[in-house]
Amino acid sequence: MNRAVIKFSSEDCGICHKMSFYDQKVVEELGLQFINVKMQDTATYRKYRKILLAQYPDKEGMGWPTYLVCDEPESDEFKILGEVKGGHPKGEFRSRLQEVLASTN
Repeated sequence: MNRAVIKFSSEDCGICHKMSFYDQKVVEELGLQFINVKMQDTATYRKYRKILLAQYPDKEGMGWPTYLVCDEPESDEFKILGEVKGGHPKGEFRSRLQEVLASTN
């Protein structure tokens, strides 16, 4: 099974930039694939748009950044398992991801 964390962020977001110093490393330490989707990157955004809109049909209520934990993100059969919204210190970010993963087992 292909499990990934998809980060939806903006180039203009300071918190998103701050998180980029450790978010990918934390995700990979947990054995997950990391997919970085900047809203300004049209090609990448288009590829993962269906996943974001499944969780946020009108994008209202999403955090900056929003991390969606997802099975099979490359497939039309994708499944969203949970999310982490907003900026967090490294340890708290890891804990929140672990909570999502624990709730899926």
